[in-house]
Amino acid sequence: MDVLLHITSPDAARIGASLGRALSEQGASWGCFLTNDGVKALVDPAFAVASKNAARVAVCEHSWDLHMAGLDCPVERGSQTVNSALMAEAGRVISL
Repeated sequence: MDVLLHITSPDAARIGASLGRALSEQGASWGCFLTNDGVKALVDPAFAVASKNAARVAVCEHSWDLHMAGLDCPVERGSQTVNSALMAEAGRVISL
């Protein structure tokens, strides 16, 4: 994977959507890991659409349960071990 977006704040949804679209338009392989209350970015319509083109999108399962309790998670749920593995696979990491 060329780029991993590491999202830790819901305020990053707009920037993440723009970066995701730009990466996809350039043919880059990208993924995303959302943690803390950054999991709320998944309910942002623009980010949700952009993330459809990501190679992989995962959320911290603990963060999802804490901040989005009762909602179905639309992406892979994982641990911080998944986060570490994604970082190891990525050529670049952008933390938002």
